[in-house]
Amino acid sequence: MVGVLEEKIKKWYPIYTQSKAEKKTAERLQKRGIEVYLPLKRVEKQWSDRKKIVQEPLLNSYLFVKIYENQLSEVSAVQGFARYIYFSGKIATIPDKQIEDLKLLIEGSEHLEIEETDLSAGQKVIIKSGPFKGIQAELLSLKQKRKIVLKIQNLGLSIVLNTSLKNIEKLK
Repeated sequence: MVGVLEEKIKKWYPIYTQSKAEKKTAERLQKRGIEVYLPLKRVEKQWSDRKKIVQEPLLNSYLFVKIYENQLSEVSAVQGFARYIYFSGKIATIPDKQIEDLKLLIEGSEHLEIEETDLSAGQKVIIKSGPFKGIQAELLSLKQKRKIVLKIQNLGLSIVLNTSLKNIEKLK
């Protein structure tokens, strides 16, 4: 009964797209009625005659789909899909809270840096003030006492956040 119940719950799945195909793949998935989250960042581009602000994927070749488990093959059939992300031998899922936290981070800062990482697990923390208040994360490292590296569960990625150490506290 539990397996049947789990199948009826939509979950966020991270997918890896073909190179430079994040936006097109997201568009194709949306046309099929699939909920998609493609985190974007603003980047200034310089051409020979002008500068322009453009939206680029925050996580190269990654996007997230919220689907039922029985829709996995439907998503994998979309042009631009490369593969699902696996964690501990199973297709990874991302908790709703982490997707909401990622959205909050992107809305609250134009200075996010993304690093691939295989750092070991660290202290669980919560951000207690500022625009990221309430976000729970795993502290991986500190850089220059103002940059905090937070781990996004199941993706092997980390976010470098510019904030003071006084803005975080250990979770109990």
